[in-house]
Amino acid sequence: MLHFVLGDITTFDGDAIVNAANESLSDGSGVNGAIHRAAGPQLPAACREVAPCPTGQARITPGFDLPARYIIHTVGPVWHGGGQGEPELLASAYRSSLAVAADNGLRTVAFPAISCGIFGYPVEQAARIAVRTMRETDLEVTFVLFSPELLEVFRTAG
Repeated sequence: MLHFVLGDITTFDGDAIVNAANESLSDGSGVNGAIHRAAGPQLPAACREVAPCPTGQARITPGFDLPARYIIHTVGPVWHGGGQGEPELLASAYRSSLAVAADNGLRTVAFPAISCGIFGYPVEQAARIAVRTMRETDLEVTFVLFSPELLEVFRTAG
């Protein structure tokens, strides 16, 4: 089941939220920074225990102060024009996150628009990859998107 909502992913009350992370799983900007701030001071140490996380892969930590029980950290590709395996790496980031969720018995997972912020991935292309990849799972997936424009692109990508 696939849902699309406008909102703040840090308020998602489900099994897990997905963090659009960097390879060191350290605090950053955008979604990553918001998740680190909301999860509280225990998150950096938990991230260091499971880092690094190569592009296209995923790791899991507790959610700490978040409503979600877990955070699945995944690293999407930086956009370099599309000729350096970016589509495959982005699909892998989504699939790896789903696999981590399934391996941990999780059923409800919220995703942001991975790689669409500072990593510069074109939103329409990223949305098509994300939605197509999510259609392969039987988990309950919610895309939590922070702007009405982004929400509309993801809703129409399927």
